[in-house]
Amino acid sequence: MTVSMRLITAGDGYKYVLKSVATGDGDRTLSTPLTRYYTEVGCPPGTWLGSGIASLQLDTLHDGDVVTEQQLKLLIGQGCNPVTGEDLGRPYLNHRSVQQRITQRAAALDPALHDDERAAAVQQITDEETARGTRRTIAGYDYTFSVPKSISILWGLADAGTQELIVQAHHNAVGQVIDFMEREVVATRIGASTRGGPAAQADTTGVLATVYDHWDSRTGDPQLHSHVLISNKTCTAQDGRWRAIDGRPMHAATVALSELFNATLADELARMFNLTWGTRDRGKDRNPAWEITGIGEDLIGEFSIRSSDIEAETAHLIAAYVIDHGRQPTKRTIIQLRQQATLSTRPEKQLRSLADLTAEWRERATDLLGEDATAWTQKVISAGDALIIRADDVPLNVIDNLGTAVMQRVGERRSTWTRWNLHAEASRETMGWRFATASD
Repeated sequence: MTVSMRLITAGDGYKYVLKSVATGDGDRTLSTPLTRYYTEVGCPPGTWLGSGIASLQLDTLHDGDVVTEQQLKLLIGQGCNPVTGEDLGRPYLNHRSVQQRITQRAAALDPALHDDERAAAVQQITDEETARGTRRTIAGYDYTFSVPKSISILWGLADAGTQELIVQAHHNAVGQVIDFMEREVVATRIGASTRGGPAAQADTTGVLATVYDHWDSRTGDPQLHSHVLISNKTCTAQDGRWRAIDGRPMHAATVALSELFNATLADELARMFNLTWGTRDRGKDRNPAWEITGIGEDLIGEFSIRSSDIEAETAHLIAAYVIDHGRQPTKRTIIQLRQQATLSTRPEKQLRSLADLTAEWRERATDLLGEDATAWTQKVISAGDALIIRADDVPLNVIDNLGTAVMQRVGERRSTWTRWNLHAEASRETMGWRFATASD
């Protein structure tokens, strides 16, 4: 998927985000200032994003402003107003660890118990608390928006002016998806007085988010992507109170958001450069990928070292699974094995400047292409002939047939489904169409 999501937990989870996302995935101390752009090692500083910023009612903080480490610490690390430090709703809960719960329950045992009885009781407590695990407070959501590999290659090899335009198209697409999330996905829950008790979903005024651009993969290949850190604190439209985001739709909509981002980015680039797209097969266990017409598999393979490592390890894990279980893994299991392979093959990332990275990428591509890589990108762009349409251009019978096809495809894959499954499939079915606006 081009959009993935991971939870940010208060405490250690926030510290990981600060070190790996906000400072360019480098091994830095938490006090190091956020990095600057292009010629310095690392990535540009993060900026604020989201309609929820207005609900803070601050004259000193606006969409697009640079994020400071102190602001990120207050919002994500502590759940507070990033400027004033005031609590946004209820403070984060301080959950006890497994060992703390074991110790407390063991101390409350009857002092008259014999040693054997006490040992058995402590063992039972240990087993119960270990099974329960440690609850963690969710501080936010880390959404990673990664452009398709052909776009990363075009961006990495192009001249500076074209690079800037591609980044702008990427930012526009990310912004459109966040706007969609604020309208259709993000909600809070009101009315629940006990865990699991009755509650109703309520609209919010939007998200409080920060966005960080990164340039490369952990193996140094071009990989234009942005981390959007969405705070778990959101303002309820109904009464103006700050509450936690309802996490269920955030999880359920991730695949649909990924497909929407693919389509929105393709539209942005078609309107900007007239680029056309085509499908690439990725094997029987995965949906076809859409890549720019004119960028071949040889070049994509040259700049996909990280993906190759993951696929090789995934194949190894699948083979081991077959030996252990005597059967092929299910599609869900294959996804889990691929996630395992992603983590196990993850190298330490080396921080470099964008200037150094692009010089290396252009040299590698020039050797492969047999011509100047930057000049070659202009040929790819000039060859585009995208057809831009509006929603009104699509006949009603075509829309009706499309709806039927979406239902049939989802029904073939699933015995039950949600609106988000339909939304994702609808985006896949219309991926070959380029629209004039996001509204279309």
